[in-house]
Amino acid sequence: MKNTLLIALTLLVITSCSKTEEFIDYSEENDAEIQTYLSDNNLDAEKSNSGLYYIIDEQGTGEAPILYDRVLVDYKGYLTDGTVFDESTDDYFDTYLEGLMYGWLEGIPYFNEGGSGKLIVPAHLGYGSSTNGIIPAGSVLIFDIELIYVNYKTENDQDILEYIEDNNLTAEKTGSGLYYIIDEEGTGAQPTESDNVTVAYKGYYTDGTVFDESDDSGVSFNLQQVIAGWTEGIPYFKEGGSGKLLVPAHLAYGNYYYNGIQAGSVLIFDVNLISVN
Repeated sequence: MKNTLLIALTLLVITSCSKTEEFIDYSEENDAEIQTYLSDNNLDAEKSNSGLYYIIDEQGTGEAPILYDRVLVDYKGYLTDGTVFDESTDDYFDTYLEGLMYGWLEGIPYFNEGGSGKLIVPAHLGYGSSTNGIIPAGSVLIFDIELIYVNYKTENDQDILEYIEDNNLTAEKTGSGLYYIIDEEGTGAQPTESDNVTVAYKGYYTDGTVFDESDDSGVSFNLQQVIAGWTEGIPYFKEGGSGKLLVPAHLAYGNYYYNGIQAGSVLIFDVNLISVN
């Protein structure tokens, strides 16, 4: 998978456009080329104000990405004569939307997670006046795309369900996407989401790798000062209770790398609610 191709496009376009003596406006001939391609292939496309053409075969039912979101895309890129210049492999193309060419930056958000179709990208939204490999300057770029995932919610949920099944666990799922297991409910006070608590815990990934743990005396904190998965999850236990919290990334560190924890990670915590303070 040639992940560097699309990521590099934004920089290349900005560079070429900043050197006015090298800039050539291909807009008119690109549009004529696209119209011919659509007619020859019996395609019906929408045209945006920027000059991008897009075809939605499947809208998808998940969330639509916005500028800073991470996307996982299956794609094939080719010229109007059918020459393929790039395509993803079975691992797909995993990146952040903000790093992609202008045609993708605008076009991918027309789809929801699970959606598929085509983006037909004129040169001013692609490579502009630059030649890149087998792609001539001024080229119209066509992409067959499938938006596999947006961010990590769907993948995380699948990972959690697989972990639960592999370890013969029974868990409850909340509306937020948090999973929790109560081994011992406890008999003391039950905290609210704004209480101070003391919790002993061990945090690890679905592969069992431990990334953090307390000693038996636990750690004290306010439930408004921790990740959302804990703010929601700890109040399911009473003082003296214990169990597990299985936290998807959007209730932890989301798309961000944090203190050694990779972006998009599912975090599992063995917790013991020692006291409600």
